Amino acid sequence: MDSLNNYRKLVRQLLTEYAEIPVGDSGIQSETIFDVENDRYMLINIGWFNEQRIHHCVIHIDIIDSQVWIQANNTDRLIAEELVAAGIPAKSIVLGLQPPDVRPYTAYGVPTKEYQQAGFA
Repeated sequence: MDSLNNYRKLVRQLLTEYAEIPVGDSGIQSETIFDVENDRYMLINIGWFNEQRIHHCVIHIDIIDSQVWIQANNTDRLIAEELVAAGIPAKSIVLGLQPPDVRPYTAYGVPTKEYQQAGFA
């Protein structure tokens, strides 16, 4: 299996495992959103709590230019470390939730040159 398809599989597997963790309140459920055509993957919590609507992004991961971008991690877990442990090289993970000028100083990758030149990073 090529690395890009492996990254997709590992990201979906990680989010699916997280979705199985019970949310403390029975009125809230976890849902995965897998947009495989655009390589966007999310875990959200949705439901009602104390008569208040809950619609919360827990984890958001994109795959851009063959790199795994962690766009949001609203957990107390180190998602990047879990992805590395699952087999994704640290240099292939971009911490999109970190400012662009900080990313080179992390233990993870930086955006590809093409993505940077397009002005998205």
